[in-house]
Amino acid sequence: MRSTLRSTLPTTVPAVAATAAAALLLAAAPASAHVHAVPDATAADGYSVVTFRVPNESDSAATTSVQVQLPTDHPFTWVAVKPVAGWSATVAEGDLPAPVQVDGATVTKAPLTITWTAEPGAAGIGVGQFEEFAADVGPLPAEGTRVVLPTVQTYADGEVSRWTEVADPGAEEPAEPAPEFTTTAAEGGHGAGAHAEQGAAAAGSGAGADDSAAQAAGSGASDGLARGLGGAGLLLGLAALVVALLRHRGTARA
Repeated sequence: MRSTLRSTLPTTVPAVAATAAAALLLAAAPASAHVHAVPDATAADGYSVVTFRVPNESDSAATTSVQVQLPTDHPFTWVAVKPVAGWSATVAEGDLPAPVQVDGATVTKAPLTITWTAEPGAAGIGVGQFEEFAADVGPLPAEGTRVVLPTVQTYADGEVSRWTEVADPGAEEPAEPAPEFTTTAAEGGHGAGAHAEQGAAAAGSGAGADDSAAQAAGSGASDGLARGLGGAGLLLGLAALVVALLRHRGTARA
């Protein structure tokens, strides 16, 4: 019985492990092999450098163009791109579907798309490679807003991957998900108030310390005066005693 186990384990265990590993890789591939948007900050009303990580999924053609669609319901009034060697970037502005209030101002036009295009003679994103494209954008919308950034990826052979699907909250990730992130609470509001309160408390504490110092100085001056008066009284008392003794001796001689 033992010899049978020894003979079958070396062949069956690796086979099962290899099959399981392959299944895990296949299951993970669709979820990970798409365009991702990675922000370096998500605080509402702030600005963020969003990095688009673009993998090449083709077996034979390079990626030559990446176009990102920017939000229009909460538009970015500031968009700046980071240069990428071998690529040119274009930020296209246009009219919004409807006017939007941004920081108290009515905005009717805003950046609508960012397009990165491989320059003539450049390799683009080769087979088995990925590239990162970064854009500084803002201000970000209110806390809890899903910032969806649909992206179209074009290959040298004309194939197009459209990463534009948006899943409902809590639903499974779609086959071609749009890059997105969610904003968080604005920074600095409560902190500034806390700092102001701490500053006021520190100022009050400083004023109290000054008052205490003044009181201590006044108390010291009062003690010095009292000690001075006490010393003067003692001297006067000694002088009176000396005068009395001299008078007594004079009277006795007489």
